[in-house]
Amino acid sequence: MNWQSASFDWNQARAFLATAEEGSLSAAARALGQTQPTLGRQVSALEEKLGVTLFERAGRSLSLTQSGLELLYHFRAMGDAASRISLTASGQSQAIEGQVCITASDGMATYLLPPVVKKLRAAAPGIEIEIVADNEVSDLNRREADIAIRHVRPEQPDLIAKLVRETTGHLYAATSYLDTHGRPETAADVADATFVVLNQSERMLSALNGLGLSLTKRNFKLVSANSVVGWEMVKQGLGIGVMIPEIADLTPEVERVLPDLPPYPVPIWLVTHRELRTSRRIRLVFDLLAEALA
Repeated sequence: MNWQSASFDWNQARAFLATAEEGSLSAAARALGQTQPTLGRQVSALEEKLGVTLFERAGRSLSLTQSGLELLYHFRAMGDAASRISLTASGQSQAIEGQVCITASDGMATYLLPPVVKKLRAAAPGIEIEIVADNEVSDLNRREADIAIRHVRPEQPDLIAKLVRETTGHLYAATSYLDTHGRPETAADVADATFVVLNQSERMLSALNGLGLSLTKRNFKLVSANSVVGWEMVKQGLGIGVMIPEIADLTPEVERVLPDLPPYPVPIWLVTHRELRTSRRIRLVFDLLAEALA
């Protein structure tokens, strides 16, 4: 290998890759935990070292040049290799201390994880727990999290997945809503009801109608990408929503609507990278989560 040809350092490469992936210097700086001026200097140093312009700058906006686009593929390969190195090294760690990042949907992170974290802290006080509440699927291969709690089975071959349990989603509404609008007895009784949903997609509509309802997108009058916000709207009597019993049972002011309606299946998968499964702290947290969530 010609060692002199690779004279730029990894920090400069990482700065470029993060800026290209995040879309701006400010977003990349937040992702890397750096200041924007520092990140800008690293990108400029890489451009100077390579002798090419990587970004076109127009005011505060950035766009990749043709050279930047051509080099991005190779820098992504570097980033993936760095992630694999980090994964392998983390997997070799046998200390039951250090940080473990867990990602879960915002509803599960808010309502179900705190008592589980309490057990984790009691069992292993040396472990620092970071919770990422996000309804998007985190990329475990790129170390966006160490362990993920998902409602879909992962397809990536490098991931280890365990079906912890299968719960169900049901229709719920606040007692105040039902007192005002009446308690439905048949699916037809909710044909004109207001529903609180996470999104207005055809998939959501198909899933609800698959339970035996006859809804249209006109029923989706309240939408929030945050399930905690949506559930709060249900609690406040604004409409009917879907929730799992484990969370709904914590909310005395709501009632199940159409209890004889078929339930909506909600699997709970626990996922980690196969390299991390050999780490004692990751394995400990993974097993404790599996036991608690089951």
